[in-house]
Amino acid sequence: MLKKRIIPCLDIRGGRVVKGIKFQNLRDAGDPVEQARRYDADGADELVILDVSATHEERLATLSTIEAVREHLTIPLTVGGGVRSLVDAKRLLDSGADKVSVNSAAVERPELIKELAQQFGAQCTVVAIDAARCLENAADKTSWQVVSHSGTRRHQLDAISWACTAESFGAGEILLTSWDRDGTGTGYDLGLLSQLTSQISLPVIASGGAKSIAHMFEAFNHGAHAVLAASIFHDGHMDVLTVKRELSAMGIPVRIDHVNQTSQSYLTGA
Repeated sequence: MLKKRIIPCLDIRGGRVVKGIKFQNLRDAGDPVEQARRYDADGADELVILDVSATHEERLATLSTIEAVREHLTIPLTVGGGVRSLVDAKRLLDSGADKVSVNSAAVERPELIKELAQQFGAQCTVVAIDAARCLENAADKTSWQVVSHSGTRRHQLDAISWACTAESFGAGEILLTSWDRDGTGTGYDLGLLSQLTSQISLPVIASGGAKSIAHMFEAFNHGAHAVLAASIFHDGHMDVLTVKRELSAMGIPVRIDHVNQTSQSYLTGA
């Protein structure tokens, strides 16, 4: 049985970790290198870095931050922010990323997904989908539309259909964020997660709204292959190893045997 993954996320702006609600009102949440070292030691399966201002500022994610984090990281690293071309993706990979996440640029030019998958492989190609809930009045049925550019642009593009397109274009994984739940602590959007995972065969990382282990448990039971969280880890509400131990006790298959002695020493301050 494939193990479920716990993935902390570092939203980066100006070289610092930030966190907000629905992508707005960002607050400082620490130093990215120190956060990365802690999560690595704590037993995280992967780390995601998203440069949240890169697209607005029409630039690539800050390479110096990625390089600094990579020096202290032993787990896979996914990086997103401002990727618009193969050259951009290669620069991120050369700086230490294991996977590249694309979002806004792929919405504007879906062929970018094909190009990335063909050049670097599906295993390196993550498509991030930010989805906002909407109500189709005629059918009285909930649906989700794609939003981009940190939630500032809404598209007449159904999030579930977009995920299917991303899969057909060669994506290896979907990072699914509920815009409505981001930073709210109200739990993942289980309806969105269930619908999307029922339509595609790709691994799906659930994101947006986690505040408790119960929220993560629910996400796994609604089709998530991994859960991404930020605030609950940044603010010290819980640590990754504790989350894994409790999820394991609840019957969720997670990896807890890879937290080595060095990691334990870091955690105890020895």
